[in-house]
Amino acid sequence: YLMDKSQFTLSYNNETLCPNWVGWHLSTDDFGEAERANNFRSDTDLPEGYYRVKKADYQFNAYGFDRGHVCPSADRTKTVEDNEMTFLMTNMVPQAPDSNRVVWRLLEEYERDLALEGNELYIIAGVYGVGGSSDKGSFESVDIKLKSGEMIKMEVPAYTWKVIVSFPEGADDLNRISTDATVIAVMIPNQDNVHKDATWETYKTTIDEIETATGYDFFELLPDNVENALEARAS
Repeated sequence: YLMDKSQFTLSYNNETLCPNWVGWHLSTDDFGEAERANNFRSDTDLPEGYYRVKKADYQFNAYGFDRGHVCPSADRTKTVEDNEMTFLMTNMVPQAPDSNRVVWRLLEEYERDLALEGNELYIIAGVYGVGGSSDKGSFESVDIKLKSGEMIKMEVPAYTWKVIVSFPEGADDLNRISTDATVIAVMIPNQDNVHKDATWETYKTTIDEIETATGYDFFELLPDNVENALEARAS
């Protein structure tokens, strides 16, 4: 289910109860004085009949997975509303703390550094595969018991991936993205201890490889020669 919000766009999957992917633009214009809202909540914009994941559904004490932001809170600090929107549960995935709090976080900080240096970024991130681990063990899903007694499952991804294109700020973005743009692609295992002797650079890959894994087609609006060069380039 495609959800186009002012702060980001996402593809929500009512079978996995997670976003397939979330995409957003990042520049210095997105930064401000808004503090971290920390108000995790269900997304009431989901259609009738879709399960609206709640904060408590992650059951951290039993499963050990963080409510991992896809579009980061710190990427949306211009206004209180912008920051609060990142805490919708449609922007969360069950993420191993060692990934979320270390490897994934360091990549997010690097993205913001690029923006603060005068660049603008287009970012898309999502999940791939089934089965992750925390210090509570390995799990393919988190069981959620409904008031009716029915059990449903929130899928735990095997990997979180991210694709980034960065280029100097300006106008007419689509026509300014060239083969000189900075491209980053990562595929990070959703595993306990993923940070041991590793940084986000350890998990660099190519956009072509993420496309092969996920079936998505990135940068399709760019000229073919630019698209092909960016997608094949190692991060």
